[in-house]
Amino acid sequence: MLGLILLLQTLTIAVSGPATSAEYLPLRVAEAQGYFTREGLTVTLKTTRAEVGAAEALAQGQADLAATSLEAVLRFATRAVTQGPRLVFGLTAAPPVALLLATPLNGTVRSIDQLAGLRVGISAPGDPAHTWLMALLARARLSIAQVEMVSLGERGLAIAVETGDVQAGVVAEPAASRLIATHHAVVLGDLRTPAAVERALGIATMNAGVFMRADRRPSDRDLAALVRALVDAERLIATESAAALAAGLPRSVVGTAEEFERRLVTARALYLPGGAVTVPQIRESIAIVRAHMPFSPGLRIPRPEELIYDPAVSRPDPRRK
Repeated sequence: MLGLILLLQTLTIAVSGPATSAEYLPLRVAEAQGYFTREGLTVTLKTTRAEVGAAEALAQGQADLAATSLEAVLRFATRAVTQGPRLVFGLTAAPPVALLLATPLNGTVRSIDQLAGLRVGISAPGDPAHTWLMALLARARLSIAQVEMVSLGERGLAIAVETGDVQAGVVAEPAASRLIATHHAVVLGDLRTPAAVERALGIATMNAGVFMRADRRPSDRDLAALVRALVDAERLIATESAAALAAGLPRSVVGTAEEFERRLVTARALYLPGGAVTVPQIRESIAIVRAHMPFSPGLRIPRPEELIYDPAVSRPDPRRK
């Protein structure tokens, strides 16, 4: 037993909050199921309030890796890291949201380009969904100035779409699926799976992932072990029942049993296969982030091919036989 303990490599991973976030659920599952330990790793998950906190923890050397959004890493981790961040594992293609149209307008508004002049709700200015809404509008050749943007908070937004107080809104899962299932809304732009993102935007992208510092990188062995644990966690998320999965997770991650089951159903197809990301995906994603808000002049944004840790490019898709 002592020999096993000595072999374990300790890694601290800053994970974007809230703890209930479906985008970062694979890390919670890998920890709870003992997948990290099985791979010879001792992993400490350090939850931050949001994406920015995880990126800053990486930049300040408070964590070995960070599970956060590409936008947060580019804006808050490149500033303090000499050699820049590197992507180890891709999690999601976009935030798990959908641009929904309130049902009373179904048939009148048939596409995103017809939202001009209408009230479009978001949870909060500057959140990840806001960035990707701008990408959807740009794809439809609309500017943000052509719609009436209102910020309502996550719960208030879902209620406003349901009641028709806003004509459209960027609603996060699992509320988006609930509104669709109860016929209170229809989908105008779907970002809830990698395949849906490609249909909605015409390109493949990446939003959330696990990043390291190029100048303080863990060993290749430890990174490969981390990837195996996360791939297995995503496989379990796709197949395990909500009750069985929740049994091993902290209450802060699960929330209520009913809420967790809804989140799990929507998370099953959420993740990028095998965590693999291509250079074009990174290039397109950086362009989306840049269009949302220009980067500060002092930031050195890595080239897409610099940003990816090599095995993340060539990793095979585990779902293909």
